[in-house]
Amino acid sequence: MKNKGKGGKNRRRGKNDKEEGAKRELVFKVEGQEYAQVIKLLGNGRLDASCFDGISRLAHIRGSMRKKVWINQGDIILLSLREFQDDVADVIQKYSPEEARLLKQYGELPENFNLEEGENLDNESENDDGVEFEIDDI
Repeated sequence: MKNKGKGGKNRRRGKNDKEEGAKRELVFKVEGQEYAQVIKLLGNGRLDASCFDGISRLAHIRGSMRKKVWINQGDIILLSLREFQDDVADVIQKYSPEEARLLKQYGELPENFNLEEGENLDNESENDDGVEFEIDDI
């Protein structure tokens, strides 16, 4: 019998893949698209996103991005809006933190938006849990 696999464990691990720091062309939004920040990951390729037009939308990660591009809470993404459902959109691009800074410099993202806001969402809950102890109490 002939092996019909697509490679060994190195392929599954992503070894010898393209460079992570590879430069790519910055994609700007066009009509029918909107920038957003990920609020919450819901599972099954879905997430809650807060769009910069003021609307919170349910977003689906498109098939070509699944298991290739990992989206985390606080990331800046580009959504393709649906004509027939205003509260649902599709994720078509994830921006790196450096690309998000460039978008803000070009005036694509609002000035009052804080890029570091999303990156520290997980750390804030770990550092301050609201419980304080005195050494004398123990």
